[in-house]
Amino acid sequence: MRPESRTRFPLTTVLTAAALLTAGSSMTFPRPHDATDVRDVLFTAENNAAMDRMMRSMTIAPSGDVDRDFVATMVPHHQGAIDMAQAELRYGRNEQLRRLAQEIIVTQGQEIVVMRMAIGQPPAPSATAPARPRDEGPQ
Repeated sequence: MRPESRTRFPLTTVLTAAALLTAGSSMTFPRPHDATDVRDVLFTAENNAAMDRMMRSMTIAPSGDVDRDFVATMVPHHQGAIDMAQAELRYGRNEQLRRLAQEIIVTQGQEIVVMRMAIGQPPAPSATAPARPRDEGPQ
């Protein structure tokens, strides 16, 4: 790889990746091939963290109300999809997949609002989708 084509990451990004690698959780990480794989490590860490949160949040005790239980499991499921799509927007390069990730964020967020309102819950505040990392140069 030519030196001018390598992506540079600030020290804070590298330290974040190192902290995520050493965190005691069920996350798995790819073995970096070279310095440019920080993006892969960060994506995998965020994606796995989103999956872990989603799976924990979807485990509920039945309430006796099927509709509430449906919402209680589907909202974290949809939020997990949103979190994974945000990781794609941060680290992905494929423009078709980035557009799909943006659509997932919008549609899943809308569905969360509809589900909450259907059982009389207020809609949760929405988070905006992140842009590409600032430290990244042109692709």
